[in-house]
Amino acid sequence: MTSHQRKTGRRRAIVGGLSALGITGAAIVTSTLLAPAGAATTVAAWPQAKGSKPVATTIEVSGTYDGKLARFSGTGELGSDGQSESQKPLFVLKDGATLKNVVIGTPAADGVHCLGSCTLQNVWWENVGEDAATFKGTSKTAVYAVHGGGAKGASDKVFQFNGAGKLVVNKFQVADFGKLVRSCGNCKKQYPRTILINDVDVTTPGKSIVGVNANYGDTATLRNIRIHGDAKKKIKPCTRFTGNDTGKEPKEIGTGPDGTTCRYEAGDLSYD
Repeated sequence: MTSHQRKTGRRRAIVGGLSALGITGAAIVTSTLLAPAGAATTVAAWPQAKGSKPVATTIEVSGTYDGKLARFSGTGELGSDGQSESQKPLFVLKDGATLKNVVIGTPAADGVHCLGSCTLQNVWWENVGEDAATFKGTSKTAVYAVHGGGAKGASDKVFQFNGAGKLVVNKFQVADFGKLVRSCGNCKKQYPRTILINDVDVTTPGKSIVGVNANYGDTATLRNIRIHGDAKKKIKPCTRFTGNDTGKEPKEIGTGPDGTTCRYEAGDLSYD
C-alpha cells in the first residue's frame, strides 16, 4: 500500500466519523482535521462563567438545552463530587438531545448522562466529580459527539463509555486527569465500541488518553493530539484491556498502536 493510499484511508475514517455527527464542514474536513499533529501549541483559555445556577434535581434534556455559559453546580442530593458510582447526574440527555454552552462547577455530582445519541457542545467541567459524562445508549448506531469544551480534576475517568455505538471527541482539552476516555471494562452488558479522539490538548498530570477492550472488538483512533508537560511521555495514549461482564477488574494487556484496537501513528501525537 502506498503512502498516499494510507493517508486517504485515514482521512476517510476521520471524516466518516464526523459526518455521522452532522459537524462536518470546510473548517473540519480540511487542514485542522487532516494534518498531522505538528508542534504542540498554547492551550486556549477557559471561558468565564456568566452567573451561577444551583441544581438540586437532575435536569432532563430533550432537544437542545443552551446554558449560555452559566455555571451549574449540584446542591442537596446532587451536592457531591466524590467517587460514588451511585451518584445522580446534573443533566440527563434523552436520545438525540444536545447540551451546549454549559460550565459545570463544583460539586459536579455524576456530570452528564446520555441515554442515547447526544451532542455535548462547548461544555466545560471545572472539577470533574465521579465522571464528566457517561454514554449509555444501547443501539449500535448511537453516536455521541463531544465538540469543544474541556475538563479538569478527574481523579479517574472523564468520559465513561458504557453503551454501544460510536464516541467522537473533537476540539477538546483535558488537564489533571486519570483517563480521558474509558470503554467500560466490566459492565454487565458489553458491546464493541468505536472511539475517535481528534484535535485534543492533553496537559499533565494524566495517566491515559483512552482505554479499550480488545476482546470485545473496540477500536480507538487518535489524531492531532497535543500533549503538554509530559517530556518523559508517561501518559499512555492508548491502553488495551481484556474486558469482562462479571464486574471484575479488567486486565491490562498492552499499550501503544497495534493497527487493530489502538489506531494511531507517532505523527498523530506531539509533545511540548
